[in-house]
Amino acid sequence: MDEVVSGEAVVIDVPVARFPSRMVAIVIDLLVQLAALSILNLAIGLSAGLDAASEAAVVLTTSIAVIVGYPVIFETLSRGKSLGKLAMGLRVVSDDGGPERFRQSLVRALAGVVEIWMLFGSPALITSLLSAKGKRLGDLFAGTFVIQERLPKGRYQGTSISLMSPMPPQLARWASTLELSALPDPLANAARDYLGRYRELTPQARYQLGERLAADVAARVSPPPPPGTPAPDFLSAVLAERRARQLGARDASC
Repeated sequence: MDEVVSGEAVVIDVPVARFPSRMVAIVIDLLVQLAALSILNLAIGLSAGLDAASEAAVVLTTSIAVIVGYPVIFETLSRGKSLGKLAMGLRVVSDDGGPERFRQSLVRALAGVVEIWMLFGSPALITSLLSAKGKRLGDLFAGTFVIQERLPKGRYQGTSISLMSPMPPQLARWASTLELSALPDPLANAARDYLGRYRELTPQARYQLGERLAADVAARVSPPPPPGTPAPDFLSAVLAERRARQLGARDASC
């Protein structure tokens, strides 16, 4: 485990990926890239009308596209996962525990050209062993590290939090009576970000951040939620009601 400080200034314990898992993930990604390069180079070699210089230029361009484009595309679209990391249950995250951004994935991929492809992984091996978070050079430059994803049974398991149906049914009637005019946008956005990243957080982080946000929101809305309401359900209900009223007001003005 290692500690990071989230954007909400909450210390979060994150499970840093183990070295063997990272190595297996890298090998899987390399095999995928080598297979793609082999197929593309074979197709280029069979193409008619290309002289030696043109063929070399196309091969070089294709190689760079695969070596750099593969990790950038996969990690950007999947929020930090390549095929190898997906197979091993790993994810790349920012140093603050947030999701990896496009710029970071690009920096990691460009560094990987040198440390993995050109130098056969030696710098990555050395820096990963020396770093407390198992960072290779690309991680050091990009401000990222790799975590071991898991879905443990957390304190909030069993709550009705859901991104597809954010209003907990048991709170719908209570939410309809809420006074929300004192709830500021930054706090609502912080609660929305927490719910969006809920399943990415460790149980301790879910509890700490959820309780903190719930207390801040509860101080600005009324009436209070029913006793025993879990923080994620409370926040989901408040945000769902707030969004419903905003949409209703917008429709009424049209």
